[in-house]
Amino acid sequence: MSNIQFKKTKLNLLIIGRRSFISNILYKFLKNRINLQKISYEKFKICNKNFLKKFTHICNCAITRKYHNEIYSKKNDIDVKIATKIKNLGIKYIFLSSRKVYYPKDNTTEKSYLSPNCDYSKNKLISEKTIKKILPNNHLILRVSNIIGKINKNSSNRKISKTFIDNYYAFKKENKVFYENFYKDFISEKQFGLIFIEILKKNLSGVYNLSLGQKVFISEILFALNKNTKDNRFIKLNPISNDNFVLNNKKLKKKIKIKITKRDLLKYCYNM
Repeated sequence: MSNIQFKKTKLNLLIIGRRSFISNILYKFLKNRINLQKISYEKFKICNKNFLKKFTHICNCAITRKYHNEIYSKKNDIDVKIATKIKNLGIKYIFLSSRKVYYPKDNTTEKSYLSPNCDYSKNKLISEKTIKKILPNNHLILRVSNIIGKINKNSSNRKISKTFIDNYYAFKKENKVFYENFYKDFISEKQFGLIFIEILKKNLSGVYNLSLGQKVFISEILFALNKNTKDNRFIKLNPISNDNFVLNNKKLKKKIKIKITKRDLLKYCYNM
């Protein structure tokens, strides 16, 4: 691994987690744009410092089932272990956090009240705080909203958590009613990839919401996924939910100057 050869560019990204949903998105959208390598966490553990120093950024997409489902334990926190290993190497660490660290509401900013209500979101918040201490000047925390993306058939049976699209196809196959018609903040995998590359170019640090920043109703997503054909088997038209949320993304957009729209999101869903 130490013999890796890079093109002449300032951006060298190491993605950890070979089969995860987000690692596959990043690799697909970034592989022809920057120097990029994707490895498993098991391989990362045996990487030496000379190999790691070749990278300007590291982003972990791997997660353990116990970290996702159980009360926090440092031994289950892959991100803290990675941050500790690269502490003195001058590498920017990109931590993928969750919108679930917030109380669900509209116009949630990075300064909004933090109210994680499950083990997963509580663990993410603990990881955030720990990484800030380990890498005070070399961390980027992205609180990511719901990503709409294509299913990777090779990893679907290994998933620790299900995405919106996983549930959509599973419910459709079984002719189940899908969701009530509440709204969330969705973003397509393409939009996520385009934003991520701009974040790398700007070499951002700190905490940012990565989101569309708009209300997207479940009915709008389903209408696009069903090729603009209504199918009442898959939706209950009831707008009442205690999980409605929109992440304010103004802080990030001021930094990267990128335009993302609901129209592009729904167009992506239609073409899936």
